[in-house]
Amino acid sequence: MSTPGPRSLAEALRLRDDASLSELLRARPDLITPVPTDLTQLATRAGTRASVVRALERLDRFAQQTAQALAVAGDPASYGELLGLMTGDRGDPAVAAALPRALGTLRAQALVWGDDERLRLVRTARELLAPSAQHPSPTGLGPTVQEATAGMSPGRVQEIVAKAGLASTHDSVSAVAALTGLFSDRARMAALLAEAPAESREVLDRLVWGPPYGQVTADPAPRLRWLLDRGLLLPTAPGTVVLPREVALHLRAGRAHRATEPMPPALEATATHRPQVVDATAAGQAYTALATVEELLKDWDEGGPAVLRAGGLSVRDLKRTAVALDVAEPVAAFWVELAYAAGLLASDGEADERFAATPAHDEWLQQPAELRWTRLAEAWLTATRTAGLVGGRDAKDRTLSALGPNLDRSAAPEVRHRVLTLLAGLPEGTAPSTESVLARLAWERPQRREDDLRARLARWTLSEAELLGITGRGALSAHGRALLGAPAPTARAAESSGPGDKLPVHHTPVVVEPLSPAEQAVASAAAARLLAPLLPDPLDHVLLQADLTAVAPGPLQRPLAAMLGVLADVESKGGATVYRFTPGSVRRALDAGQTAADLHAFLTAHSRTPVPQPLAYLIDDVARKHGHLRVGAASAYVRCDDDALLNEIMADKRAAALRLRRLAPTVLATQADPSALLEGLRAMGFAPAAESAEGDVLITRADAHRTPPRTPPEPVPDGPPAPDATLLAAAIRAIRAGDLAATTPRKPTAAPLAGGDLPRTSSAETLATMQAAVLTGEALWIGYVNAEGSASQRVIAPIRVEGGFVTAYDHTADEVRTYPLHRVTGVAELADEA
Repeated sequence: MSTPGPRSLAEALRLRDDASLSELLRARPDLITPVPTDLTQLATRAGTRASVVRALERLDRFAQQTAQALAVAGDPASYGELLGLMTGDRGDPAVAAALPRALGTLRAQALVWGDDERLRLVRTARELLAPSAQHPSPTGLGPTVQEATAGMSPGRVQEIVAKAGLASTHDSVSAVAALTGLFSDRARMAALLAEAPAESREVLDRLVWGPPYGQVTADPAPRLRWLLDRGLLLPTAPGTVVLPREVALHLRAGRAHRATEPMPPALEATATHRPQVVDATAAGQAYTALATVEELLKDWDEGGPAVLRAGGLSVRDLKRTAVALDVAEPVAAFWVELAYAAGLLASDGEADERFAATPAHDEWLQQPAELRWTRLAEAWLTATRTAGLVGGRDAKDRTLSALGPNLDRSAAPEVRHRVLTLLAGLPEGTAPSTESVLARLAWERPQRREDDLRARLARWTLSEAELLGITGRGALSAHGRALLGAPAPTARAAESSGPGDKLPVHHTPVVVEPLSPAEQAVASAAAARLLAPLLPDPLDHVLLQADLTAVAPGPLQRPLAAMLGVLADVESKGGATVYRFTPGSVRRALDAGQTAADLHAFLTAHSRTPVPQPLAYLIDDVARKHGHLRVGAASAYVRCDDDALLNEIMADKRAAALRLRRLAPTVLATQADPSALLEGLRAMGFAPAAESAEGDVLITRADAHRTPPRTPPEPVPDGPPAPDATLLAAAIRAIRAGDLAATTPRKPTAAPLAGGDLPRTSSAETLATMQAAVLTGEALWIGYVNAEGSASQRVIAPIRVEGGFVTAYDHTADEVRTYPLHRVTGVAELADEA
């Protein structure tokens, strides 16, 4: 005699070992928040609608198709019935081979329970997936004959039975059963359909793969009347008919789905490159990424754009940033968001709030290039803020701005990690097509919504990984692979093929789990070691030209680049940067405290070509005029030993806006502040210098504006975090202990307890039972109410009773504890067979 299977999901969970329970809680972490008190509560929580929806959405396409087939099968269904729905009458070896894995996934996640003879889909999942007029099934099937005839009159049912060639019955139940038997019998059903007119068969062919509903008039056409009379179409509402599920399955040759997808689609290779080329390309782009972020923060060094009242960067400021970086606006939004995610910029929090670099930016600049890159790459991998959304609209039809709210998408880190993992599974140097990557992701996590956010996230991931230098020419680089913690590839691409080649890439899938912070630190260090030799060494020289320009043939050392950025203006960027010297740029260097001699010495030391005479004359000419005029605070004043120069200023019509007046032959005063006066005189072509109250020249260095210390934005979690091994072990121990307390047999009491009630005994009886258990060593079942008022059941083995407390080994908590006797509601002895 066979052993009966579990009668409920809770019983099925009790038959699992700890490894199986760990797998369930790891796949569905919402079940462990908070930790259930016992397995019955775990089963109840696993059947709640929110948890089941989340679990179904995380299944791959074939596992979802298996669950959908179980939803239209009998309850319970046998494995043979499920296999028939998945493979059809003709069979499908690929589906038959993959079905045990899909069913195992459903069982592991507690969506299906029972043995192979009595498979049961969790009730909530069946309600979500079963066909209905309001929520059509993905299978395209309609209701069963029994469901469709539920409201039909007995006389009408008997008419259908008679027209179908069946014997009349005495009741509707047996008539519906006979009709169901007919439609489920392949031979008899084939004979019935052989009599159908061709027009009627065309109607069935249009409905067979769904949707199964159609409209009819009050006086149906003959082709419809023939089907209605024999129950091949059944009315569900006035003017609406449906194709019964049994009829559709016969027409489909038993298949629940038009096309089953037991295997994920293969990735298509658009090109293969030598790994060295991929790594070099990615390293070059990584250096460009560092230079771009540095340039962005340098541009905002003295205080960046203002923060919008609703938060974020205005459209105008984003355009200005894009022009300054010489990139498109979406790319500028990506760099801005990346710097924000890495904690390098934030809002300063002042009354006139502006974006600015953070103190962490200065520390970041002092690090080696490879470490600066890993910080950016780590921030990108884990960030939930999504730059690709910038410029779109939110739910309230408001424009989404860079650095603004509502840019978090909790699925972004998981999609980025999965896309890069797919690339890591390809042979080294292989670049897959975007469409094949999207098709693979759609199989692994089918989306029910038309707006497929995951597809957009995947497209952005591929382009952003290329911008950041994680990939090169579409293939994952060696340092990108190390950053993921992926194993080394097993094959290398030897030759490069044409960009038009699109061949399926068959490979063993690489499984790379998200890394813990400690593991990520090790992976980042490995990535930095691989990247460091590929980055170009910064240069210590430039090439001065006779046309007042300097050419930097590559990246410059930081002190040289900083000084040259003050002394000259950047004219063009690219493989070589061109700087142009102007009177304004030279004056800027003099304002920063440099002398003409310092500038001559600097250019001589760092130029591989002689300093051109025009440049030397320009420096000397600007330096000769620099500081001849002095501006101070009166509100502001101008003083000069040359009264003729002051006369020239007073006579200039452009000075009218400054409202200057002469205080002395060598002094002019104005109500404007010193900075406005400086700018006004410089606009008129003069070269004034600011001075202090003591009359000393003020050195006006570029005043770096920094925010207070800021932490990077926290990623928005996509549901509860995955539990680690320690938490899983503790949770399973607590669940099993609580289940032991809830299910341990007890001796019958005078007043039987209702399910879940705590035992109730008098104080004297509780004390006497406890003392007796200390002598006999027996375990007891107690009810206990803690200081917060929470009631629980526990199985304890009393050790001693004294001072109003009982010290006992608590089987529920798996440790020795002490309980106040006044909080014990009652006690009961365990049954002898417990």
